[in-house]
Amino acid sequence: MELSERVSSLSPSLTLSIDRKPKSMIANGQDVCGFGAGEPDFDTPEFIKKAAIAALEAGFTKYTPSSGTPELRQAISDKFKNDNGLNYKPSQVIVSNGAKQSCFNAIMATCQPGDEVLIPSPYWLSYPEMVRIAGAEPVFVETKEENGWKMTAEDFENAMSPRTKMVIINSPGNPTGAVYTREELEAIANVAIEEEILILSDEIYEKLVYDDVEHISIGSLSAEAHDLTITVNGFSKSYAMTGWRLGYLGAPDAIARAMDSLQSHSTSHPCSFAQKGAFAALTGDQQAISDMRDEFQVRRDYMYDRLSKMPNLTVPKPGGAFYMLVNIGRLGLTSTNFSDRLLSKAGVAVVPGVAFGDDKTIRLSYATSLDIIKKGLDRFEDFCRSV
Repeated sequence: MELSERVSSLSPSLTLSIDRKPKSMIANGQDVCGFGAGEPDFDTPEFIKKAAIAALEAGFTKYTPSSGTPELRQAISDKFKNDNGLNYKPSQVIVSNGAKQSCFNAIMATCQPGDEVLIPSPYWLSYPEMVRIAGAEPVFVETKEENGWKMTAEDFENAMSPRTKMVIINSPGNPTGAVYTREELEAIANVAIEEEILILSDEIYEKLVYDDVEHISIGSLSAEAHDLTITVNGFSKSYAMTGWRLGYLGAPDAIARAMDSLQSHSTSHPCSFAQKGAFAALTGDQQAISDMRDEFQVRRDYMYDRLSKMPNLTVPKPGGAFYMLVNIGRLGLTSTNFSDRLLSKAGVAVVPGVAFGDDKTIRLSYATSLDIIKKGLDRFEDFCRSV
C-alpha cells in the first residue's frame, strides 16, 4: 500500500518517543531521573477539575460550536485584552484541541505549496513538520547561543525571500527558554510589516517567566503588527492541563473564519466539559500560576547554577518556560549518542538537540521535583567526567 507523500516524509515526534523509553524503564523497576518532560509535574488546580466534574454531572456532554463555547471565547477575548493588550473579538478566537492544533490550523489555513515559513533554530520540533504537511517549505534561521538563541531582525531579513509567507516566533521558547524583549520584537515586527509577512506567535509559556523578564505579545506592538499576527496560547503549561488538550488562538477575521471551517471538518470542536474547566481556569483565582512559577524559578536557579559550573558545557540562563539547552559540543559526541549513553549508563533521560535542529546540544527540563533534579544532576556530572 502506498502512503501519501505528505505523511511519508514526516518524522514521529522525537520528544514523545524519548519520553516513552524512560517511562518504560521506570515501569520495569529501574531508577531513572527524567529531564525529558515537556509538561508541569503539578496537578491541575482543584477548582478547575471541579468545574469540569460539575459540567459532566450536569450533562454538558454534547456538541459545542466548532470554535468553542461562546462563554469561553469571550473569556479568552477578555484575557487577550487584559493580559496582552490584544484586541481580538470573540469571533476572532478559535478554541482547539491543544495549542499544537492551534498552530497546525494556523499554518494549514494560510500556507500552501510554493510558500516558505521562517523558523528560528533551535525550534520546537513540530513546527517544520506542520509546514511540510501544508505543502510549504520550512526555512531555518540559525540563531546564536551568545545571543540567547534569539533571531534578530537582521537574521530575519537575510533569510526571507519573495516566497516567505510566515515567520514563527516562540517566546518564551521551547527548547531554549529564550524570551524576546520588546525592542527585539519591535525590530522583527517592523520587518514583517514592511514585507507583509504573517507572524505566528506561539505564547504557550507566557506565564512562566522569571526574575524581571517581561513577556510581550508581538501583536500588541502596533495596529499593523496586530493585523499580521496569529497569537497562539493554551492551558497546558500555565494551568498544568496538558492532558485536557485545550489551546486557543486569536487571528485576523478572514484567517479565523478559515480556521473555524477547517476545524469543523477535522476535529469538530474541543471537548465540551473540558471547556468548562478552561473557563474556570481563566476566570478563577490565578494564585496557582504564581505558585507554580515560583517553584519553577527555584528549580531553574538550582539547575543553572550546577550546569554553568560544569567543565566543557555551556548554557545560557533561560528567561522563561522550563527548559535549558546545554551545549555539549566540546565532549565530542552527537546529541543522540550522548543521550543514549547517558540514559543507559547513568539512568538520566534528556532530549537530544538534533530533535530541535542543533546536534551539539541537549535539552533538560526542570518540570520535575527538586529532589530528582539534584540526584539527576549528580549523575549527569559524573557521566560528563567519564566521557
